[in-house]
Amino acid sequence: MNKNYFIVVLAHPIHGRIKRLHIPHYFLHLAVALVALGGIAAVGFSSSYARMLGKVSEFNQIRSEKAALQKQYDQLQEEAQDRGDKLASLGALASEVSIAFGIRRESAEVAGGENALLESSLNQFDFLQSAQPPSNGSMALNRLTNTTPSIWPIEGRLGDSFGNRVDPFRGEGAFHAGVDIRADKGTPVVATADGFVNKAGWLGSLGKAVVINHGNSQLTTRYGHMTEVFARRGQVVRRGEVIGRAGSTGRSTGNHLHYEVVYRGTPVNPYKYLGKRNGPSTGLSLAD
Repeated sequence: MNKNYFIVVLAHPIHGRIKRLHIPHYFLHLAVALVALGGIAAVGFSSSYARMLGKVSEFNQIRSEKAALQKQYDQLQEEAQDRGDKLASLGALASEVSIAFGIRRESAEVAGGENALLESSLNQFDFLQSAQPPSNGSMALNRLTNTTPSIWPIEGRLGDSFGNRVDPFRGEGAFHAGVDIRADKGTPVVATADGFVNKAGWLGSLGKAVVINHGNSQLTTRYGHMTEVFARRGQVVRRGEVIGRAGSTGRSTGNHLHYEVVYRGTPVNPYKYLGKRNGPSTGLSLAD
């Protein structure tokens, strides 16, 4: 007769007692099945864990690449901004020397990006180098006396300072090339030193702005985010002369004046040039 169980005989090593255990066949089959299921589960868990480790490693690599690309992008953006500032300063200097020497030359708007702007600026300097200054009359640059900025461009309170800050639009670190002076809309803005107006009107992110070159001091000042501009390009302005009114045009978060001081094409901290505040006795006059 077939038996549906196994007999396991256990003998005590000291007393010699014998004990028989009856193990059914289905119990053995169940144990084998459980072992097989456990092996399959272990293999599946190991495979899932390996895939998870691979995805984590891939994510960390992508994050590192993103950080490196972001850093490279910020550096390129900073270099582009610096190059743009230097090109603008180069063109401004060419215009100033043209005015100083009494040279007149027909010009057109430059199209084609920075390369075209650079070529145009170099052409201007080549022209100026070959031009002869007039023999009679003094140079216009020599007529400027107060060429170092030394007063506040507007009555207000200092806001964002010069240097690194958190960009209010992107929420990332950025270089702030000037200082922000908070003031009510319409507050008069004055030139901080004698000079020639190189630009007057819309100037990109600065909105309505004025750029003044101060001749022999090799300094340039910029006044941005104005609501009105009174100065005109090529005009001679004097220290304390009203050139516009404060506002919030361009890339701005509120009414204020963005004020920059640039030396030989490089922005410097304007704080040391903020001398005495303008008062009622300053004798403000509108730029003609």
